[in-house]
Amino acid sequence: MNLDYAELADLIRCNSHSKNKQGVDQHGEQMIALIEPLGYSLTRYQREHVGDHLLFRSARTGGKRILLLGHLDTVFPKDTFTEFHEDESYVYGPGVCDMKGGNWVALNVLRNLKKQFGQLANVDWLLVSDEEIGSDDSQSLTQKIAKQYDACFVFEAAGKDHQLVVARKGIATYHITVSGKPAHAGNHYRDGIDANFAMANMLLEMTSLTDLKKGSTVNVGKVQGGIGANTISGKATMQVEARFTNQSEQQRLLEGIENICMAIEITGVKVTIQGGLQRTVMAPSDEQQNLLTTINQILGQEQPVEHRGGVSDANTAASTGTPTLDGFGPYGDGDHTAKERALKSSFELRIEQMTAILSQLCYRSQQVKQPVSQA
Repeated sequence: MNLDYAELADLIRCNSHSKNKQGVDQHGEQMIALIEPLGYSLTRYQREHVGDHLLFRSARTGGKRILLLGHLDTVFPKDTFTEFHEDESYVYGPGVCDMKGGNWVALNVLRNLKKQFGQLANVDWLLVSDEEIGSDDSQSLTQKIAKQYDACFVFEAAGKDHQLVVARKGIATYHITVSGKPAHAGNHYRDGIDANFAMANMLLEMTSLTDLKKGSTVNVGKVQGGIGANTISGKATMQVEARFTNQSEQQRLLEGIENICMAIEITGVKVTIQGGLQRTVMAPSDEQQNLLTTINQILGQEQPVEHRGGVSDANTAASTGTPTLDGFGPYGDGDHTAKERALKSSFELRIEQMTAILSQLCYRSQQVKQPVSQA
């Protein structure tokens, strides 16, 4: 397979930081221009504060209805990491594996299907604009759309050995404010209600909810409080993240955090909680296993799989009950850093694999592909 990475380079060099709406929309226009020749109809979900979300729809025939899912945004602010370069084995740049590279895999797969069948059918593509900042705007849209399909494939980066992702932890995030009563630490110590002290006790209790054997963690990632050593702190804040691998642990951690916040108020402080559940667990299911079995049959060999602690929009799609598999992008590393890169041979493998998969699922072809070798 002879891929021209100049096209990917153009996509990479367009800054699409999540909070750069102009840049995200510009990147969206790039994708529209590339997808337009494939015959898709476009639905644009216009947004004021984040980039527009884009849904590309194909014709309907008798095959299974498949949703491809990706995101347009990256984590790199404007004028930070913008360079693209390549060597014999890798391409480098912001988004080459997370996830402009994954979207480029999907684009080339659709081109292959167009060439093979003359018309694209039964495979639609949703590109959202805010995945890297939690998908707060796109989450309900993704859920509404994903539940209409027989399966959803997400193009986040593959594992090191080209694993597909069958499970992801759920996540909840909180910004908690503790309000006490400020006072002079020397003259009026007894009159104060120490927000810092209350928050410190909360921190210890919340962290104790962690159960590594069950894959459940609570991390107090940032704390701030008080104005100086000679003043009883009247206000303190903390940012808390909880991750969990199943619904029961999700319930335990979320209830535990809320109970700790309520219980500490007996000391006289007031606690305000903002945030909560951000993405629910993506857990293996019988329907997902059936989909994976079909894919293994199409490709002629068993595909490696993995569970990941990080979240993606696959969590959201899976929450609707639609069988969902993630990790169909290229293998890469250094994502979210200025060393981000993706393996060239991985692009080739994923394009070949997904072309075979969609050929079978969407067009009901009876011809099973010969085994596709691993890179």
